Amino acid sequence: MLRTNSTRDAIRLFIEKNGSATGPELADHLEITRQAVSLQLRQLIAAGEVLKAGSTRAARYFPADAAPAARGVKRDLELAGLDESGVYEDLATSLNLSRLPTNVEAIVHYAFTEMLNNAIDHSMTDRCTIEVTVDAAKVSFSVKDGGIGVFRSIAEKFELEDESAAMIELVKGKTTTMPEAHSGEGIFFVSRSADRFILRSHRLQIEWDQGRDDVFVSDPRHVKGTLVQFEIRKDSRRRLDDVFEEFAPEKYDFQFQKTRVLVRLLRKHYVSRSEAKRLLHNLDKFSEIELDMRDVTNVGQGFADEIFRVFASAHPEIQIRAINATKGVDAMLRHVSSK
Repeated sequence: MLRTNSTRDAIRLFIEKNGSATGPELADHLEITRQAVSLQLRQLIAAGEVLKAGSTRAARYFPADAAPAARGVKRDLELAGLDESGVYEDLATSLNLSRLPTNVEAIVHYAFTEMLNNAIDHSMTDRCTIEVTVDAAKVSFSVKDGGIGVFRSIAEKFELEDESAAMIELVKGKTTTMPEAHSGEGIFFVSRSADRFILRSHRLQIEWDQGRDDVFVSDPRHVKGTLVQFEIRKDSRRRLDDVFEEFAPEKYDFQFQKTRVLVRLLRKHYVSRSEAKRLLHNLDKFSEIELDMRDVTNVGQGFADEIFRVFASAHPEIQIRAINATKGVDAMLRHVSSK
């Protein structure tokens, strides 16, 4: 194994030779643990020999004299008559977004215009604040309005019991308060194109983290209106076409006909038919449904029967299946499906 000072030198030299590096890249190159790499990187940063850009999970390290400075734009916008495409074009010129990798720029373009359009059409307020930042490792943006709030708007439109129920409807996809003008797919696809995407309103926040392949719900301090935060690494290999192909594939004529629902967002233990009906609400709009059962600890027979026999029998044209189920949960689902 390399001695500590030799390890540090090897890390510095690799970064200098390649212009930049991530922690995982260094660990693979040196064949040591990421923890060992992190220790040496902290010392190199403290000594002023290496600079870090980006958050912990997406951090990239540069030679001290080579890291590009972060560039950012923050603007307060009047929403009446605002053209989201024009705003993006202006930002692209100011921040040289055309120099991003083609796949990354396409995702940023799509995500930003979709989220700003949501503020224009749905927020019920007259202004919003946008902020876009480009640094050495990533591109990020936020859109903040002081309007009705995304979850409250949906709850009122569909007469749901609370904003948590509205959040669940939103993550399923095809949920919109303006069906004549919107398909309800913007947030669904933007959340899956980002490395990290946060949707926050009032005392409810949902975060999609692609690095951990997970979704998290929390109740932070109250904020007025809606806050959207988006982040993608510059070196991301994700392609917008691939994101759409997964849920709007050719077999459905490229229409948004497939959805995936993380079931534990409601709870981790299910018993009743009423719980199943709440989960299934509005899912009959899709042709293919994946229920992600990760972290669901137990399901009752009534719950399973309502989904995999009653709903399945009533909608034979819809493919519905469970993924990532434990052995116990899978056994119950198979039991009711065999009836």
